Amino acid sequence: MSLETLAPWLAVLAKCVFSVAFVMQIVPLLIWAERKGAAYIQDRPGPNRADILGIRAGGLVHTLNDVVKLIMKEDIVPGHVEKRYWAAAPVISMTIALITFSVVPFGDKLSLPVGDKTFDVLMQVSSMDGGLLFVLAMTGIGVYGVMLAGWASNNKFSLLGGLRASAQMVSYELAMGLSAVVVFLMTGSVSLTKIAEAQSGAIWHWNVFSVPGFIAFLLFWTAAFAETNRTPFDLPEGEAELVGGYHTEYSSLRFALFFMAEYANMIVASAVTATLFFGGYNVPFLDGDAIREHADLILTVVGFGAVPAFLFFAFVAWKRRNRPFYRELKADDIRHREPKFFAAVWTGAAVAHGGLGLLGLAGIVGASPLGQDGVAFVLQLTALVVKVLIGCWIFIWVRWTVPRFRYDQLMDLGWKMMLPAALGNVFLAAIWVIVQTNFAN
Repeated sequence: MSLETLAPWLAVLAKCVFSVAFVMQIVPLLIWAERKGAAYIQDRPGPNRADILGIRAGGLVHTLNDVVKLIMKEDIVPGHVEKRYWAAAPVISMTIALITFSVVPFGDKLSLPVGDKTFDVLMQVSSMDGGLLFVLAMTGIGVYGVMLAGWASNNKFSLLGGLRASAQMVSYELAMGLSAVVVFLMTGSVSLTKIAEAQSGAIWHWNVFSVPGFIAFLLFWTAAFAETNRTPFDLPEGEAELVGGYHTEYSSLRFALFFMAEYANMIVASAVTATLFFGGYNVPFLDGDAIREHADLILTVVGFGAVPAFLFFAFVAWKRRNRPFYRELKADDIRHREPKFFAAVWTGAAVAHGGLGLLGLAGIVGASPLGQDGVAFVLQLTALVVKVLIGCWIFIWVRWTVPRFRYDQLMDLGWKMMLPAALGNVFLAAIWVIVQTNFAN
């Protein structure tokens, strides 16, 4: 079999691996951000003691400790559970989160020369026309993992957690779906690829910068909190009422799957929200063609522009030697290596970006179509990652700021406020599109 025949299949495989890696690489970062964010909001240091060869990395090492701990803990299987369904539940939760990201575009295209041909590879695992419908379908199915865990645990607290999760899904899926209808009316498509393309160029092309789009965003984002069981909608696992809710009977790696699935759902929810309302992978005022046309100029500006920032970070890391924490350590304590290590890392990043700037000045990258596509892909992926991380930080910020709702408050918000508002916004969006179309003509 020739390479030209294999190339499309290899591209699909690479995109699948990238899609899973994209989510799974951000999960440890979010676990760290959750702890440090909570600490800063509560005016305390947070995790900052564990180290590897003297490198504490601001508490990132604690996340690695969690991995080792969960792997080494005993995997307890209670005798009273329905074993097959009980074991399948965490796998379902994690799998659905990873599958949902497969329809989120993380770039426009990449042209790969293979032999005498050139393949245009879409930067999306699946470019199905009904991508938005697929997201809503997976969101509804995702609750089955929680429901199954609650039922199969044969524990009244777990069962109540599963029932609460199903009630939340029904209540808030309606508002989420109607908010997605608004995006469909404004863009004329349920394909996430076309929705992202419709928001390219100027920042005011983003769906959030219209009246119905902004209302739809608020409703969709609120529903996303409920769908991911995040505070103030974490009733299915409310420890003050249900011990631990649906995952009370889980330990070791099975609990870790539920734990990671929550953060994976946060990432996917942020990515979908960014795609629907904030331009997705689009860089403000620069569409893909503009980036490719000015690849060398962009590489020069970004390369040299980042050097002062990285050198500043290196200076700050070096000055940390004088902080009270380091002054109180013994002279031979290996944790004195940390400021030097990060100063070297940031200096290396500055040198690397200086090299990118020189490549842009030399015109080497922009001279080839593959180099132009590479610059476009990196910029577009960076834009999506920044939007996703901002969304994830809002998830964390709200958790440590807003108290948990009572169950009746949760139901009232979903049925008495959000559902009528979402219905009214659909009519507003229809009127908005009619007026804009007639005005344009």
